[in-house]
Amino acid sequence: MISLKSKGCSVGVESRAAQGAHLCTWQQSNHPVSTLLAMDVAVQTVFTMILSVEFITGSLGNGFIILVNCLDWVRRRTLSPVDQILTALAVSRISLLWVIYQEWWESTIYPTSRMTVDYIRMKSLAWTVVSHFSFWLATSLSIFYFLKIANFSNSVFLYLNWRARKVVSGTLLLSLVPLMINIGLINIRIDVWMGESKENISDSSNLRNPTQTLRDLLLINTIFALIPFSVSLTAFLLLILSLWRHLKTMQGSGPGCRDASTTAHVKALQTVVAFLLLYAIFFLSFLIGVWSFAFLYTHTIMFFVQTTALVFPSVHSYVLILRDTKLRRASIARPSLHLDAKRLTVCLHF
Repeated sequence: MISLKSKGCSVGVESRAAQGAHLCTWQQSNHPVSTLLAMDVAVQTVFTMILSVEFITGSLGNGFIILVNCLDWVRRRTLSPVDQILTALAVSRISLLWVIYQEWWESTIYPTSRMTVDYIRMKSLAWTVVSHFSFWLATSLSIFYFLKIANFSNSVFLYLNWRARKVVSGTLLLSLVPLMINIGLINIRIDVWMGESKENISDSSNLRNPTQTLRDLLLINTIFALIPFSVSLTAFLLLILSLWRHLKTMQGSGPGCRDASTTAHVKALQTVVAFLLLYAIFFLSFLIGVWSFAFLYTHTIMFFVQTTALVFPSVHSYVLILRDTKLRRASIARPSLHLDAKRLTVCLHF
């Protein structure tokens, strides 16, 4: 009896030792996985903080532009063409910020595999419309600066210069043509994807693996975003040509006249350059997103794409505030702005 008990105890000890060794081996084999998960959570937290800061600062900057121009409209009952463009641009930028920020949280909470056709169609159309007006309103501002500041003796330029407001309005109306084409291509691509999915699964309301479709939709929007970028780049190059010709013509004139005209050209060029640089960053984020969907899709890359894309509507508002005299003065005169805001609230109430 004693020998049997001793043998049983030894077997029990050996079995517990084997289980402990197996548990240690399992923990060591799963240690890299837990480390990667912790790193993903840390990266997501960092990008979420950056995105939130961009969203708040962008909303404040664009909201400030809207508030100042609305107060100016209450006082004078009129707005200049530049202020009208800036107000509409600020509204579109706030909408773009909300679309990107909402898409960020929805993509974080809901996995891609649970995206439905209606969801992708709605988000794609909202993104297309909001980004379209954000791009084209900024492009219209570049066109207006070019027509009002550039100095050419060409009859076509003089004709457009006299009708700068109509040119801007016509540009915005003509921009609706590529918008309709863009929306049509997006709907066609989503319908094709839905038709292909119906052949594979019975329930088409909840489709799987939309990565290919999302990449195509992003590529379509990227191609159409090139159009306003090209127009703004053309206006920038023509402004440089105008400045060069002006400096060459005014070499024998007085320095006062030359400085005044040169300052106007330089201010316009600085505004357009800042817009083009931020636009290029935004466009680069589009290209990275397309490449990610095509070759190496990771959550970290998509976090980087969305965070980079939000720089454009957030930072550009402060560039406009610094370059515009009225907005810059209003940012300094805070007490009077607060009183005017109360007056605007009373006027809107009555």
